[in-house]
Amino acid sequence: MNKLKEIWRDFANKNPKISEWVREGGLFFLVSNLITIIRGILVTILEPVFGFLGSEAIGFPGIMINILGIEFPWYIIGASEQDGGVAYFIALLISMWACEIINFFMQRKFVFRSNGKMGRQAVFYFLAFLIVTCVVNAVSNIWIGVASHFVSPFLYNLGTTFITGGVAMVVFFFANKLIFKDTADE
Repeated sequence: MNKLKEIWRDFANKNPKISEWVREGGLFFLVSNLITIIRGILVTILEPVFGFLGSEAIGFPGIMINILGIEFPWYIIGASEQDGGVAYFIALLISMWACEIINFFMQRKFVFRSNGKMGRQAVFYFLAFLIVTCVVNAVSNIWIGVASHFVSPFLYNLGTTFITGGVAMVVFFFANKLIFKDTADE
């Protein structure tokens, strides 16, 4: 183990910028996946709690589209009846917000070691979260609408998690690199 630490220290001393990207990228990956697991658990727990709200579709814009002969409502944000509707959507919103608050502080201090202006960073993080979430949801809604007719819910949910989570993670890494710049860079 000491040999690995020595190798890393040598590499970091010779390549400080690259080692920073590797350290931040690795920690970002770990934290993001931990938060994703927590969010999945929360949604699973909360959806039945809000089951009394029903599974009626909710979302915006709710435009009916047809792909490969499959007609379904397209949402930028929301949940179809098939996805769990209102109960699922409320559970998802609560779990997303709770996890993003935790994620903000973890990314800010633990991953990017930022001491920048927290209010400014929170505003930009929130805006990035809204934009990335809407884009990813708009794409995943199409994926779910089509894939749900060809594979089991387990498989299309797994695909949704990896596709949307992977895309969001890559985009958010670069967004966070900008949002959580070191105070010396501000």
